[in-house]
Amino acid sequence: MTTRLPPSQLFIDGRWRDAADGRQFAVVNPSTEAVIAQVADASVQDALDAVAAASRAAPAFARLPGRTRAEMLRRCFELMMRDKESLTELISLENGKSLTDARGEVAYAAEFFRWFSEEAVRLNGQLGMAPGGANRILVQYQPIGVSVLVTPWNFPAAMATRKIAPALAAGCTCVLKPAAETPLTAFAMAALMVEAGIPDGVVNMVTTSQPGPVVDAMLADPRVRKLSFTGSTQVGRTLLRSAATQVISCSMELGGNAPFVVFDDADLDAAIDGAMIAKMRNGGEACTAANRFYVQRGIYNRFAARLAERMGAIQVGDGLDAATGCGPLITPRAVAKVASLVEEAVGRGASVLVGGERPKREGYFYLPTVLADVPRDAKLLHEEIFGPVAPLVVFDTEAEVIEWANATEYGLVSYVYTQDMARGLRVSEQMESGMVALNRGLVSDPAAPFGGVKQSGLGREGAHEGILEFSEAKYIATNW
Repeated sequence: MTTRLPPSQLFIDGRWRDAADGRQFAVVNPSTEAVIAQVADASVQDALDAVAAASRAAPAFARLPGRTRAEMLRRCFELMMRDKESLTELISLENGKSLTDARGEVAYAAEFFRWFSEEAVRLNGQLGMAPGGANRILVQYQPIGVSVLVTPWNFPAAMATRKIAPALAAGCTCVLKPAAETPLTAFAMAALMVEAGIPDGVVNMVTTSQPGPVVDAMLADPRVRKLSFTGSTQVGRTLLRSAATQVISCSMELGGNAPFVVFDDADLDAAIDGAMIAKMRNGGEACTAANRFYVQRGIYNRFAARLAERMGAIQVGDGLDAATGCGPLITPRAVAKVASLVEEAVGRGASVLVGGERPKREGYFYLPTVLADVPRDAKLLHEEIFGPVAPLVVFDTEAEVIEWANATEYGLVSYVYTQDMARGLRVSEQMESGMVALNRGLVSDPAAPFGGVKQSGLGREGAHEGILEFSEAKYIATNW
């Protein structure tokens, strides 16, 4: 399989160009450890050039009718679907995820273009009368302004479209800074947007091996009015401090520590299927991944045996191999972290039902793993694993598991399995998370508001809320 690579230069003001100082960095295939490409390494000045281009393009783009922007976004959707197989291969090449996962990501990513093409013409204002009758209240939504979009490596297409699409739908211009591990997918998207007729300067892309100084410089520029970031809570806190200098509006989709709760009365087949989706989508490298499995005592042994059987049957291999069910982790550091968390849990008394080690092969791999009887003070119950490891904890009562599930600083998503819908809704309402998957292993949907509470983030992506994140409500008091 020979994957066609996109341009590897910076994309600024509708043109491909090298970094100002000519620097580059390597992009590595995590399945083979081979260098795929050398990519332009943006400096602070390159980033500020991208902000300037977005600022110049902003007035004209904001004046375009919603229908015009909608048709551009719809064309982006159509082009992504036309090129879905080449994008699938590119994602697998630089990210390592299986072709099945990558194909699913392309479809999911394209849906953000389609959804926000429909939202672009539905950014309706309001008209009312002040309660005292003194004046009418007219509210209209305007583009918030130049937006800096910072995306992670785990979903290089979907995290880009989930930010670019609502920004453009609202009439904003933007600068995307994709992760250094997976920049090629972003560049492929840039080429598609040129073909779709997105005007020069509306979408700019800069790749860099020095994200801290580059993003900080953009956030210090008074022309920037929005930051949308997806990544770790630790980095999110740093960016919030940087954004405070210019009082920049921030949308933050941060870390997770998702509980997966299985009650005795759950449909065991459905719960196992859901667990495999919630845990193994993208090999566990997802902020929505089930991180802690709480299983009620009456079903615990059967659930553990069935999950271990399913996890042990997954074929681990190169993401580009059609037979692969679980690809590599993204870096050697990621493998070391997962291995350390497993070793610590086993040292505290957890039992390895399957996996629990690195396979002897090239690439950044860790075997799908199930740990039973994990003590509640094990680190992997309190940290985001970001790998193919499922730790199991037995519980007895509903009150007990709700307390345990909520005992974290994170609150992105929770999973609940029970055939008692009254219990399911009751528990869902008590979960301290922005999203709950009730008898489902997948929660993400472009038409739904995606986001967390507590230290899992600020704001929402997708749904109608997504376009509002890139809009300012202007109130006009008037009489006639």
